[in-house]
Amino acid sequence: MTRHVRRSTRARRGGALLEAALVLPLLLALGFGTVEYGYFFFAKQCFHAAARDGTRAAIVVGGTNADVTSAVATSLNAAGFGGSGYTLSIAHAQTGAVLDVATAGAGTPVKVSVTCPWATVGSAARPLHLIDAGIQVSGVAVMRKE
Repeated sequence: MTRHVRRSTRARRGGALLEAALVLPLLLALGFGTVEYGYFFFAKQCFHAAARDGTRAAIVVGGTNADVTSAVATSLNAAGFGGSGYTLSIAHAQTGAVLDVATAGAGTPVKVSVTCPWATVGSAARPLHLIDAGIQVSGVAVMRKE
């Protein structure tokens, strides 16, 4: 009778290995996918923060477009995206026309947009390439000039 018990135990030894081999790829895909999407949302939040910082520099009395550019660059450098090749636009929020914040009157809605392709920003955290490289990571902020 003890022989029979030993045989059934031997026959089941590979079951755990088979289950691990089937489940491990799924768990790895979930883990790497979580990392990639988490980094995408981190980058998106950093670009929103940079746009907000740029808008805050634009709305003060005496603010210039150079101040906006400097504030955005400082914010993105602090987040580690300084050399990402981002584009910055400063526009009137209602008309969309390019705006010189130094000559804009009080109450003018200033819109600062910062964008960059995901292929440039996300190159560090794209283990599975789940997010398309052509997607633009962007941040936009609108405030009224003081």
